[in-house]
Amino acid sequence: MIFGIHPVREAIEAGTEIEKIYFRKTAGESLTAADRTNAGAANALREQAEEAGIHIQEVPVEKLNRLTRNGNHQGVAAVIAAISYKDINELAEELEAQIAAGEAPLVMLMDSVTDIRNFGAIARSAECAGVAALIMPAKNSAPVNAEAIKSSAGALTLIPVSRVGSLKGAVALLRNIGMQCVAATEKSDTLVYETDFTRPTVIVMGAEDKGISRDILNLCDMRACIPLAGRIESLNVGAAAAVVLFEARRQRFEQG
Repeated sequence: MIFGIHPVREAIEAGTEIEKIYFRKTAGESLTAADRTNAGAANALREQAEEAGIHIQEVPVEKLNRLTRNGNHQGVAAVIAAISYKDINELAEELEAQIAAGEAPLVMLMDSVTDIRNFGAIARSAECAGVAALIMPAKNSAPVNAEAIKSSAGALTLIPVSRVGSLKGAVALLRNIGMQCVAATEKSDTLVYETDFTRPTVIVMGAEDKGISRDILNLCDMRACIPLAGRIESLNVGAAAAVVLFEARRQRFEQG
């Protein structure tokens, strides 16, 4: 955590990986003259953060005081990312080279998985299954922090993670280089066991509550479901991801 307008601005300009920036919520609050001065500088910093594609969130001053242990935060605090993210274009170039060499990379794309434990569990399963990279949205996603890394058993420090501003753009980019996108969803009559995962594949998992968004679902090449025998309608997303990943691993193992 870093705080204060100038330290956060310097971190952005230095290219430091920033997970999120908290800004003081000023609407409806009484501000001192110093607070008003800081609010103006904070607004300029907010524009800079938005241009850099950094996720921002407005919070009450009490939360900023807790986060910074009553430090001189000037209405701004930033969470430094625990890992270095992989640029999506650089990742696409590497995947394209693997495909050209006759390989079939496997990628996991998470559409708004916000629970840290689920996120960590998916990362752990993905690393064990030989996944080439994880892709997540910059907004509406679990933070990659110490808790997530612990939940992943350290997998998040081993597997490339790409954080993107547009999941639609990421899907289009990966399809462009020859990867099929398979949506893991109960809204399908095709079983995961009937899906060919031996090709270069992006597996798409959705949010815990709403599943895969309609926009992303419509971009996928196919949909596949896990057959369930019980009365509960769906698996936890972390468990579902493990089932799909190791079906892909099984097919590839049998192919030799």
